[in-house]
Amino acid sequence: MTNDSAASSDAHSQDQTPYADALDAFAQRDLVRVIVPGHSAQAGAVPERLDRFMADRPFAKDWTPLLTGLDKGDDNPLDRAKALAADAWGARRVWFLTNGASQGNRVAALALGCLASGMISQRSSHSSFVDGLILSGLSPRFVLPGIDVERGIAHGVSPADLEDVLAESAAAGDDVAGVYVISPSYFGAVADVEGLASVAHRHGLPLVVDAAWGAHFGFSPLVPENPLRQGADLVVSSTHKLGQSLTQSAMLHLAEGPFADLLEPLVERTFNLEQSTSENTWLLASLDIARHHLSTGAEAIARSVRSADALRAAVRASSALTLVEDSFGQFPDIVAMDPLHVPIDVSALGTSGYELKEICANSLGVYFEAATSHAVIALLGAGAEPDVERIVSSLEEAARIAGEGLTDAATPPGVLQRTLPPAGRSVLTPRAAFLAPSELVPAALAVGRVSSDTLAAYPPGIPNVLPGEEITEEVVHFLRDTARSHGGFIRGAVTRDSSLFRVVRSGFDGNGAERRRRGDAR
Repeated sequence: MTNDSAASSDAHSQDQTPYADALDAFAQRDLVRVIVPGHSAQAGAVPERLDRFMADRPFAKDWTPLLTGLDKGDDNPLDRAKALAADAWGARRVWFLTNGASQGNRVAALALGCLASGMISQRSSHSSFVDGLILSGLSPRFVLPGIDVERGIAHGVSPADLEDVLAESAAAGDDVAGVYVISPSYFGAVADVEGLASVAHRHGLPLVVDAAWGAHFGFSPLVPENPLRQGADLVVSSTHKLGQSLTQSAMLHLAEGPFADLLEPLVERTFNLEQSTSENTWLLASLDIARHHLSTGAEAIARSVRSADALRAAVRASSALTLVEDSFGQFPDIVAMDPLHVPIDVSALGTSGYELKEICANSLGVYFEAATSHAVIALLGAGAEPDVERIVSSLEEAARIAGEGLTDAATPPGVLQRTLPPAGRSVLTPRAAFLAPSELVPAALAVGRVSSDTLAAYPPGIPNVLPGEEITEEVVHFLRDTARSHGGFIRGAVTRDSSLFRVVRSGFDGNGAERRRRGDAR
């Protein structure tokens, strides 16, 4: 072994467990967590049954699938757990997901891809649904959500806007499989699901609702109704977010509606494509326990609503903070709000939400769910009662720290004022562009080229450019500014700073790609 090799070996000693050690250290810190998972590791928010389950011989509960007495045979305990979940949410059938709501979005897209070649989708769909478009080959026609231009925030879709896009689609002769919308939004804005379902059904189409942020809906009169009971046909629910299951666990709900017979076998087939053959038993059990917690936990939700209202009162009492939700009445696509989302406008503090979020977490021990240039979002799971005074004071202290230059990664000038850029022109389907020959080009040369990748600024994870779309100058500047900002991250980016973009190779056309795959390229 050379000296260099020995030094390298010492530097990467196999006697280390860096990630496990870091998690252990996190667990010892005095933190305020208004961030997913919804249980926030807080007494009262962690379901009592889940606490007992994880504390008592956890390794003895880690099993492989297909065992009699657990998940094998007629009327097995796993099937009974799913049946109870279906009853609790008012579904015909529920699938337990162990790869998050992202898996549910991909399953939904793949199932709809069995019906037609096109899809009507909310433009601000989660990037995982775009992944589903790539996998399924569906060609999207987008319906734009309401946009808070001042803050650069996307809300929901209105029935009127959906009707207009469906009329355009019909006039163009599109072959459409269904409609996909989001409710609630990252900021807690709730769309008119009943109206959207009525429009979609009038056009003979099923409605898929990404309700990742609303797993608790319908389990208390203090929160909005569950989309299944408002006419949605397929609902994606990220149970770990605000339903108190373990991270990466989620559910997919099929309504007992006009499309149930058509969708059920398709969802079952595509679920089998996406689900692991080694489902994690802890995650499955946590979903069962979360269902029990929500269906018997109206008082836990009430406690969290009271705590969230106390946080709202403290924000309104601050001279430098306001509530994003106070502007919701300006948007016709918003018909209600989730009280467990508390989006806080931090513009008056003079520091971007990205930077404040990072300082609050790393220096002050307060973890917010997400940030934009103008806001941070606090989330409270059912039963959570965080320290309201510490949350508000942390934002003010973080602004002071940023103002005194005590951080090592200041937000670049201009980010605070930057809004979401418009999308570029669609040239290829997402699948054709993703599978096409590609090349890497510097950011300055990417303008006008067709993207091979989905690029989404995190948070909130809304795609800014899709495979098959032209990359605009505005998108390049937005992504690069976000990547350089404190806490900003671009999902799908080739480099951390978004200095390179993967684009479809010059001269490529989608038909050529199809010919090459069939082996008869010209």
